[in-house]
Amino acid sequence: MYYVYLLRSINFPEQTYRGYTEDLKTRLKDHNAGKSTHTAKYAPWELVSYHAFANQQKAREFEHYLKTGSGKAFANKRLL
Repeated sequence: MYYVYLLRSINFPEQTYRGYTEDLKTRLKDHNAGKSTHTAKYAPWELVSYHAFANQQKAREFEHYLKTGSGKAFANKRLL
């Protein structure tokens, strides 16, 4: 499976992150361990939602959409 996920910083709740992975548990641990330069300074993170896809291309396309202006608005209204 391929996962698109949304995280929220526990200490800075206004900070969110959208990402893609094939191993959700390990990826969340990596974010909280500071292994991602994009998320390290706002750790720790909590998983807010995730969406599983059988098709990798569809997962990548959804992740890309969530990082656009309309995708951010959709996520803020429906997923966060």
